[in-house]
Amino acid sequence: MNILHDTLINWYAENHRDLPWRHDPTPYEVWLSEVILQQTRVSQGMDYYLRFIEKWPTVTDLAKASEEEVLKMWQGLGYYSRARNLHQCAKQVVAEYGGIFPADFEKLKQLKGVGDYTAAAIASIAYNLPHAVVDGNVYRVLARLYDIDTPINNNEGPKTFARLADELLNRKQPGLHNQAMMEFGALHCTPKNPNCLLCPLQAQCLSFAHQTVMHRPVKLPKVKVTTRHFNYLVIRVKNSIYLHKRSDNDIWKNLYDFPCIESEKPLSVEEVIASDQFKQWIENKPFTIVKVSPVFTHKLTLKKNCCGLKQKIYF
Repeated sequence: MNILHDTLINWYAENHRDLPWRHDPTPYEVWLSEVILQQTRVSQGMDYYLRFIEKWPTVTDLAKASEEEVLKMWQGLGYYSRARNLHQCAKQVVAEYGGIFPADFEKLKQLKGVGDYTAAAIASIAYNLPHAVVDGNVYRVLARLYDIDTPINNNEGPKTFARLADELLNRKQPGLHNQAMMEFGALHCTPKNPNCLLCPLQAQCLSFAHQTVMHRPVKLPKVKVTTRHFNYLVIRVKNSIYLHKRSDNDIWKNLYDFPCIESEKPLSVEEVIASDQFKQWIENKPFTIVKVSPVFTHKLTLKKNCCGLKQKIYF
């Protein structure tokens, strides 16, 4: 075990990326970086992190911001529930802990939007507490290192990998170990082109020995995609364009978009005009449809479901 610990940490010392939240990691910086980098590549999330830190250098500053300010800063990252949870968590830390993240794994998990992974990251990296992180990179490294064929996305998989990650954890340097594991998966033991021939863990890697590297980790097929049809209206009146604030408990809540008519199937121009929602927006005023866009298709992941959005825009 010590050999593996030393090998990982030595590799990390020579190969890790120079990221700002690693210089002298505070709980706030670790938390902010982890939330931003969920479902986001480092190259894309870096600018957002720097802008957040510049505008709100402490969790107390972030808690004082309005939700609209936070959502505006978040624009382009997607998964906007993360931004709302981020803001609510900041308020919770200020209200319940005086602006200081608790140095306790269970208390961290009680914060809004903070699960096992984020709590373990804060606890280990910022407070050097012995809690193992398990993200996509760690799943991949462990599955290959021990040639595990248990799916990572069934009921048993997360428990199995969490136990193994905890057993493997370097309890003297848990924060450094966790960062090394995640970085090793991100840069070396990658999904498609792992550098197995020059891998410092090659002698310990059972998947390399069994030639199953590209079959690990095992993941069950995704759920069926639900298709939703959005018909957007770009309504121009003189020099103004109507915008609508989404208020339903749905995707993009509290964000602004054009007036939208959702339908179960594709609608023709005539069907859009005949709809009650169209009449509500137009209010029996004279109108002219100048142009109709082609259909745009977007694929989103919403919690455990996938959603395909087909959008058509009427000008």
